[in-house]
Order: sequence, then structure tokens, then C-alpha cells
Amino acid sequence: MAKRNDWWTCPTESEDGRLIIVSGRRDIDSFRNNPRFNIRVEITWRYSDAPGAAMPDDSTAETMGAVTDALNAVFDKDPIAVMTGIYTGAGERNWVFYTLSTNIFNKKLNQALESFPILPLSIYAENDPEWLEYAEMRDLSEIIPED
Repeated sequence: MAKRNDWWTCPTESEDGRLIIVSGRRDIDSFRNNPRFNIRVEITWRYSDAPGAAMPDDSTAETMGAVTDALNAVFDKDPIAVMTGIYTGAGERNWVFYTLSTNIFNKKLNQALESFPILPLSIYAENDPEWLEYAEMRDLSEIIPED
């Protein structure tokens, strides 16, 4: 699992002004420089459709944390994908990955989640060979410490 200091966390806002907490991963150069890791996969857990919804309740947040740990454990053991970002707020959590194969990713995702009940997840994938989503997240949210 990535060390805590390999991630940054920053508050931001959704388009409608609601709080979103962005966590991004720093230690991904070996994946980003590998042209085979060109597919971005987003897993979304919508926990509220209420207009004012912000953060998940404690129970949901705890389960989401366990899911994050399970995903990291599987993909750290067999690095066919790397988790690059987590967005939480405005009624949903999004885990962002870059992978080399959606078929293998799906198998590993099912392996990571096999001990959980059925979760309200949706999955979206698209080609992103230039890692544009990652670059945008990093440019907009990472606070780079001064030397």
C-alpha cells in the first residue's frame, strides 16, 4: 500500500459549490511513463441524491474506507492498475485508476470486492493515454511544499 505521504489531500468545490475532498497520489511515475497504462477507469459510489448532500455518513464513510483499502491491497499486489485519485463529496465518491486492461481490471475489482455486500457502484472507462484527468487533478489541487 502507498505510504500516507505519497498522497495529497485538498478541499475543493463541485460546480454547484458543494465541498469535495480530493486525494491524489504522487508516486505514479512508473505507471504514467508506461504507455500501456492508457485507460482511465472511474468507479463511482453515489451515496446521496439530495441537493445539499456533502459528505457520507459515518457508516458509509467507514465502508468506503474499507473498500479503498481492499482495492489498494489487490492492485498493490498485482499492479495491473494504479489508483491515482479519490474524490469525496457532493453526494458521491469516485475512485480513479489507470490500467492496461479493462478485462483484467474487472477481474481484480471483483476479487477486491468479493467480501463486501453488493455495493451501489457504477464504472466508467475511457482511453486517456496522456493522463489528462490526472494532470488536471494535480494542477488544480496539489499543494506543493516549499523547499
